[in-house]
Amino acid sequence: MPFTRRLFLRAAGLLGGTTLARAGSAGGNGGAPFPASDHCDGFRFFNPGEVEPRGLGSLLRWQLGRSQGPWPESVPVTAVPRLNPAPEGASWKVTFVNHATFLLQFPGFTVLTDPIWSERCSPVGWAGPRRVHAPGIPFDRLPPVDLILVSHNHYDHLDVPTLRRLRAAHGAPVITTLGNRLFLAEEGLGEAVELDWWQSHAPRPGVRVTVTPAQHFSARGITDRMATLWGGFVIEAAGHRVYFAGDTGYFDGFRGIASRLGAFDLALIPIGAYQPRWFMRGMHCDPAEAVRIHREIGARRSLAMHFGCFPLADDGHEDAPRDFLAARAAAGLGEEDFALPEPGATVMLS
Repeated sequence: MPFTRRLFLRAAGLLGGTTLARAGSAGGNGGAPFPASDHCDGFRFFNPGEVEPRGLGSLLRWQLGRSQGPWPESVPVTAVPRLNPAPEGASWKVTFVNHATFLLQFPGFTVLTDPIWSERCSPVGWAGPRRVHAPGIPFDRLPPVDLILVSHNHYDHLDVPTLRRLRAAHGAPVITTLGNRLFLAEEGLGEAVELDWWQSHAPRPGVRVTVTPAQHFSARGITDRMATLWGGFVIEAAGHRVYFAGDTGYFDGFRGIASRLGAFDLALIPIGAYQPRWFMRGMHCDPAEAVRIHREIGARRSLAMHFGCFPLADDGHEDAPRDFLAARAAAGLGEEDFALPEPGATVMLS
């Protein structure tokens, strides 16, 4: 394993071994920082159903036997985002920036999800996965941003350099998952609102954000595995409802999200970083599972995300789009049901 890859994996927490043993139901005793629940023992978080990220042995097995599909050095961004004027009346729009970053423009309110404009998703600027295409919206072309959502603390979703730029340029508040507020404050990013699964926050009248369950994990270093929560978001604004799945494997819970918070006008669902399945299944859904999530969540329309930008797993650059289109066709769905957006493409909705 090359030194740079080893250093990156260590810094990202992927060489931290297996998840720390759970302390049992803390019930707020012993100085537990979080409420005990079906996904937290008071100190560490976990996935209900005993699904946990693979440990050190599995990681080394994957790394030593890797066979990553091809990725190009660069891919041009050809779509032109339609950012202005802001939506009026009942219309709204969403622009795919890259990876899990979307710009949602509701009438009078704009939201960014898991923003990353950095060249790499890594704790260092000289190693780690490097993007193959530019962000679909140049940073200096962003319209005023009113709210930022951060689903969990992995480097490709919580990108500190981007959040610093956004704070300086827009001053937008952040809503994130439980346990991330202190880290963001220590990084000089202000007071974030952190939420547990099913908790909601109204950043202004007429807007509500709810954190939803997901099957994943968290870590930014060697000692903090599962120390903060992961999840998705439901955004309700201007009479519309959007489900952002965040990073997730497939689990038995999407119908519950739909029955509790639906019906959704739009769902944003990940399709990439899914190979090899024996290693990735618990944390990343594959394209066929993404199509299944679309159906179970009951969205009127869905857009794919988490593909084609950073080489994070063994699937090649073209694998996720190819497998997604095959799975969509097999399910009898079309572009109007579940689309594969280009970076920079704006979808007009009503």
